[in-house]
Amino acid sequence: MVTNLPHAEVSDNADQNRFELRLNGDLVGILGYFDAARPSGVPGQNHPVVDFLHTVIVEDFGHQGLAGILVGRSLDIARRRGWKVRPVCTYVQRFLGTNPEYRDVIVPLEPVRRRA
Repeated sequence: MVTNLPHAEVSDNADQNRFELRLNGDLVGILGYFDAARPSGVPGQNHPVVDFLHTVIVEDFGHQGLAGILVGRSLDIARRRGWKVRPVCTYVQRFLGTNPEYRDVIVPLEPVRRRA
């Protein structure tokens, strides 16, 4: 588990629709998102609902707690922007199960309806 990350930075790469985690300037993780209400490259400011789709950490940096840092800081950014987040990514869902302080940012997933 990484406990001291003075050079860990999470930023929004709106052109790529993803948050990026960099350690000492190197890209080591991404959290992809989707917001159908805005074009790529334009940060959301109108309180949209954004789907957090997938979380990826470079294999060499796995199992060090970096995914949790990426998700937590991404949720912090979403909260500051007034976004509501739909947690499609299973890692984000698990993270939210142990971090209830983010409940105010979350929009529940809609159940899948079966066709008759």
